[in-house]
Amino acid sequence: MTDKTVSRRSFLKTTTIAAGAAAATAPLAAPAVLAQAPKTLKMQSSWPASDIFQEMAQQYVERVEAMSGGRLKIDLLPAGAVVGAFAVQDACHDGVIDAAHTVPVYWYGKNKAASLFGTGPVFGCDANQMIAWLYHGGGYEFYRELTQDILGLNVVGFLSFGMPAQPLGWFKSEITDAAQLSGLKYRTVGLAADLFQAMGASVAQLPGGEIVPAMERGVIDGFEFNNPTSDSRFGAQDVAKNYMLSSYHQASESFEYIFNKDTFEGLEPDLQAILKYGVEAAHLANFALAMNQYSADLAKLQTEAGVNVKRTPESVLQAQLAAWDKILPPLMEDPFFAKVVDSQKAWAERVVFYSLNNAPDYELAYKHYFPGKM
Repeated sequence: MTDKTVSRRSFLKTTTIAAGAAAATAPLAAPAVLAQAPKTLKMQSSWPASDIFQEMAQQYVERVEAMSGGRLKIDLLPAGAVVGAFAVQDACHDGVIDAAHTVPVYWYGKNKAASLFGTGPVFGCDANQMIAWLYHGGGYEFYRELTQDILGLNVVGFLSFGMPAQPLGWFKSEITDAAQLSGLKYRTVGLAADLFQAMGASVAQLPGGEIVPAMERGVIDGFEFNNPTSDSRFGAQDVAKNYMLSSYHQASESFEYIFNKDTFEGLEPDLQAILKYGVEAAHLANFALAMNQYSADLAKLQTEAGVNVKRTPESVLQAQLAAWDKILPPLMEDPFFAKVVDSQKAWAERVVFYSLNNAPDYELAYKHYFPGKM
């Protein structure tokens, strides 16, 4: 012991110099956390760059990047950038692209049951109730069985955004009777093609970017795509002036997010979870965007483009239901198709019973506050 008092300042100075000297002679240690380069996935959509569906795909991309803290990025490309709009599933399977944003109906040529995960027969459910069937009615297991077991595809897929029912479409003359569809050259896709053929139409299945040129050349006489925004952006109002809303041909549809299975399973578990559950976040974002944009663009079609907007007559809707009853029995001879339809009917019987009994008459309230608008 010594009487000499060691000040705090001199103690800190001495220990700091000693620590510095030790650090200078010791090998450099690796930092505790190494910065990782972000993983980038190449995703192509089935939509033109100008379509609102591409904006909806971008909403998913933005949420994935934000939730992953930048560790996962998606390079989103429009239709045709790598492969055609209808070829994205094969491109994912082959590893030509890592992911795709599309709809199941675009590959129904491989198995007609694909259309049941989007544009199948309507038993009373709306699109969001069919999304619920995926989660709680066994739908996702059926989807996996079809893609991986039956078709042997090297893909993983998720579905989201319950789309509003699609309009009957665009016509040169207002549709007042189902007989007008007989002999009509009409564009649609999936099981809706079978439906309109049963109603006497001649059907052409075309991607969105080919519809207006086909109408201009007389290849088709009428068509549907999806919604007022997409339709107006590709110029539907320039080739037809009668827009018929409400139809049972595609009363329920959802986006499909496809990933190459090897690529998906090669990611860390938390990034797999972000890709999977990111579709749920995109579901709400897409729906909110759709409600705002679809309604605004429908008003513009009426007020600025001179489009005659009409609701499809109930007699045409009844004819569609009769056509569904006609085409379903032969399709139900496929055991897989049959068990999916049976599952959907059981779901609809229970869920729609609750929904219709519980929901108030929204049309009554609308007419109360906006008399004469309808």
